Amino acid sequence: MKKIICIMLLITFTFASGCMGAGFTDVSKDAWYYNTVTEMTDKGVLSGYNDGSFRPNNAITSAEFTAIVCRIKGVQPESSQTGHWAGGYMSAALNKGWYDYDENPPTGEKYDEPIQRQLAVKILMKALADSFTYDYNTESAKIKDFSQLNGRYYDTVLAAYNAGIAGGDDKGNFKPLSPLTRAEACTLIKKAMDKYGTEVAAAPDIPTEQPAVTQPAAVRSGGVSENGQLCVKGTQLCNEKGAPVVLRGMSSHGIQWFPQFVTDDYIRAVGDRGANIMRFAMYTEENGYIQNNSVKSTLISAVDSALANDMYAIIDWHILSDGDPMRHIDEAEQFFKEMAARYKDSKGVLYEICNEPNGNISWSANVKHYAERIIPAIRSTDSDAVILVGNPQWCQDLDSVVADRLSYDNIMYTCHFYSGTHTQWLRDRVSNAINNGIPIFVSEWGTSDASGNGGVFEEETKKWLDFMSVNNISWCNWSLCDKNETSAALVGGSNPSDGLSDGELSASGKIVFNSFD
Repeated sequence: MKKIICIMLLITFTFASGCMGAGFTDVSKDAWYYNTVTEMTDKGVLSGYNDGSFRPNNAITSAEFTAIVCRIKGVQPESSQTGHWAGGYMSAALNKGWYDYDENPPTGEKYDEPIQRQLAVKILMKALADSFTYDYNTESAKIKDFSQLNGRYYDTVLAAYNAGIAGGDDKGNFKPLSPLTRAEACTLIKKAMDKYGTEVAAAPDIPTEQPAVTQPAAVRSGGVSENGQLCVKGTQLCNEKGAPVVLRGMSSHGIQWFPQFVTDDYIRAVGDRGANIMRFAMYTEENGYIQNNSVKSTLISAVDSALANDMYAIIDWHILSDGDPMRHIDEAEQFFKEMAARYKDSKGVLYEICNEPNGNISWSANVKHYAERIIPAIRSTDSDAVILVGNPQWCQDLDSVVADRLSYDNIMYTCHFYSGTHTQWLRDRVSNAINNGIPIFVSEWGTSDASGNGGVFEEETKKWLDFMSVNNISWCNWSLCDKNETSAALVGGSNPSDGLSDGELSASGKIVFNSFD
């Protein structure tokens, strides 16, 4: 419907292939990381899960990565008051100067967060390398996104590039702020061990499951701490006490293209401007989840950051070019079962099970049938989360929903609009749906036309904002990025570390951010 798509192939490291690595059910012979995973698990560097999987595309946490490096160096755990399984190893690493206090505070709040690439390289190089040798101009020129690298990591990252330990993707990007997957961690660590001739000491007791965030590190007005577990009563979204609540926030663009805008700094900055929800668009196609499973790690990191910032988070299974949700129903069922298991104890997660059904499909024959399989898959583990269900014609065929609604509790139906294209006729459809008892959640809207460009259409945008306010409709705006299109909320060069000022917002972003409260 919208969004002019540019496909970016994300290949972070390459390695030789070889049958199912170390007996893992999800490490196949043709995987680029097969040989590395097999060798490193045989050496005891990383282990698998109780179900026989390795989960190569899952993000590795700061605690897991640091404990592994301690194991390699034979470093023994030191005293820690956190009660965290890796607290002793984190204290030892901090005292050895492998990282700084603010990067992993000894209070432990960051231990279970996915580790950023730049920090992982710093810890590895500080632990294993005797000195950092490199030519600044030569090595920095190899990193296309060098401007995103924090200066405190220059020495270690550039030395790692010079030593052949770290490298970029096929576009030359290092992605310093992005999470590191378990497979990538294997490759990074193996290269460092090969370079510096290090062996593995006794393994620490690392748990087989990475916990989800259940308690926020900060509390904000209108957030999860205040409203708790959401529910749907009639057509109204309500908090856990049954009082009406309205959520307003931002949607990411495709996280496979713009992972830098779903970091903790950006999520926190959006919350500080008054938003209480973030939607994370995990495309299925366009080098999204179906072709590039590693985007799930980016999604999990983003959801965890939203929860840690006391904001609600929408996990968006973002179908678009594929059109028919039935096309990847098996993958969707598996994905949502995994997400429900991870976030079943988190009050802040909503599930959007099909972004924008479109093409030669219908509600009753395609979308409803899909929903009747995916909703029970979520409910089997997460029994009370709010689930958002799309509908044909890019979430504008609400009349079909009115005629043939689903029979589940805590369900809302999505409407998407772009104010330059979708005007009073769509507001009339929404009104008709509400009048017929259909709860509506606008999980995506823009100030532009349907392409993402044109406008800003200020008059129609105001009509929509007023309409949603009068009808207590929750919404997420498209999109939190600096893409060269009207609907993007940010201008190039925005810096979220000190908040997002109006000067860092596009014309669209100024309208949207000033509408959160």
